[in-house]
Order: sequence, then structure tokens, then C-alpha cells
Amino acid sequence: MDQQNLTTTVTEFIFLGLTQNHQLKYFLFMVFFIVYMTTWVGNFTIIITVITDHRLHTPMYFLLANLAFMDVSDSSVNAPNLLSGLLSQRKTISFNECILQMFFFHFIGGAMVFFLVGMAIDRYVAIYKPLRYLIIMNRDTCVGLVVLAWVGGLVHSAVQMGLLLQFPFCGPNILDNFYCDFPQVIKLACADTHVVELQMVFNDGVLLIILFISLLISYIIILVKIRTHVTDAKRKALSTCGTQIIVVCVLFIPSIFIYAQPFKKVTLDKVASVFFTVIPQMLNPMIYTLRNAEMKKAIRRLMSRILFSQRKLKT
Repeated sequence: MDQQNLTTTVTEFIFLGLTQNHQLKYFLFMVFFIVYMTTWVGNFTIIITVITDHRLHTPMYFLLANLAFMDVSDSSVNAPNLLSGLLSQRKTISFNECILQMFFFHFIGGAMVFFLVGMAIDRYVAIYKPLRYLIIMNRDTCVGLVVLAWVGGLVHSAVQMGLLLQFPFCGPNILDNFYCDFPQVIKLACADTHVVELQMVFNDGVLLIILFISLLISYIIILVKIRTHVTDAKRKALSTCGTQIIVVCVLFIPSIFIYAQPFKKVTLDKVASVFFTVIPQMLNPMIYTLRNAEMKKAIRRLMSRILFSQRKLKT
């Protein structure tokens, strides 16, 4: 293989970004800055509320706080890059930083995908085994689900990186996007990448499709059970399942659009990239807090304690 004699000469990649229109850039910067700040404020509010309010020390809210942590982590991988690129004339990233960005993006994103499966298991137990729910979904089980999600994300990302880093990069270094990702970067390799692209599609796209279908089926089964045996507790679970279905669809559908096809440029790729790298992380806290009366009450109690503490300090 002639490419084996080539060495990596690419030291940086150049992003073309979302648009070259300067007025549109400033507008998009304001929009995504608000989205990013909302993501941080909303998710940290959930985390702090669950930690400080003993009434929320239940399996469901423990998992919800971990999802919020994943949202903050995931948004912090690409959103700062998006914002800085909208303000600069020429946005670049070093080769090593690009590799790290891809690794953490798929590490955290993979963990989030597997974690949503864990949350579906939690809802399944709550509906089908309500009397044994707290016994089955004990602290060890919940921690185990979190750990398995992170391990799954790590393995997924490591496999992707192993497939990519076997190739040399010695030529073009322009990425028509606002962040580094495998579909764009592998196209710049100085070798025939078709076989590896198919392997990546299987590792990303096929896995996403399987998990997405599995989650939809599990939630359909849960909803059927709720419909036939409605109680106050199950009515509350119905609301929770509804929010989780929205989260699953918002995250999975754009991801499948990007990764479940051989890596070729599609006009809507950037739109889909923005949607699943920036938007879901903001929507998650809104979806859960606006539809969850217990969480809203807990947030109000937290705000009251903060205001009371401030008044006490002033006096």
C-alpha cells in the first residue's frame, strides 16, 4: 500500500463554518449564544435542584440529573467552536485538537445514547413492577446504568478513532462544517477509505437505528400498559414517558440522518449537525422541567432558599 509511506503532514484544519454572510453570522452568534447559555443554566439548575432537594433523591431524578450533566458536557464540546467560528474570519483547529474534539464528541454522545436506554429501563420497571420499583432500581442499579453508559460511549468512540487514525493525512485540510467529525475528516485522508466508511456507518448509523427502534418499541409497550391500567402513579409515568419519547426523537432522527448513510455531502448536513449538537441539550431541561410539576416545585423551593439566604446576609 503506497499510502503507508506517507507521513501526516496536515497540522491544522480550516473550517468553512455555517455561512460566509457576515450579517447572518452575527445574528446566528446571538441565537446560539442564547441557546448555549440556556443549556448551561437549565441543566445546572436541574443538577443543583436534584442534589439539594431530598425529595428528589429517587431513581428517576438521579438519572435525570445525570442526563443534565451529559447535556452540559456534550454542548461544551462543539458549541464554543461554533460561537468562535461565527466571530472569526478564518477559523482553524490543530490536528491534535480536532482528534480530541471528535473523541470527546462521540464519547459523550455515545454515552448519552446508551443512557437513554437506561432511562427507558427505569420507566419500564416503574410501570410493570411498581411495587418492587425502589428495590430493583436501587442506588447500585442506577449507578451501574450510568457507568455502563459511559463505558459504552468510550468503547464506541475508541473504535471510531481506531478506524480513523490508521490513515495518513497529507493533503487537503478544509472542512465544510463548524466542528470536526468523522464524515468530513475521513474524506481528507490520503487513502481509499470506502471500506472503513462502511464500518463507521455500521458503528454509528446501524447502532443508532437499532437503539432508536428498540426505544420506540419499549415506549410503545409501556404506553399500552399505562392505557389499560391507569392509576395516578401511572398517569405521572405517562407524562414522563412522553417527554422521554420527545428527547429520543430529537436526538436520534438528525443523528441517523448524518451517520446512517455512506459519508457523502448532503445539503442539509449542516442543519442536521446544528440540530443534534446544540439544540437537544437545551430542550432536555425545558421538556422535563416544564412538564414535571414536582421538579418545578423543587426549583421554586431552591430559589426561595437562595433569596432567603441573600436577605439574611444583607441583614
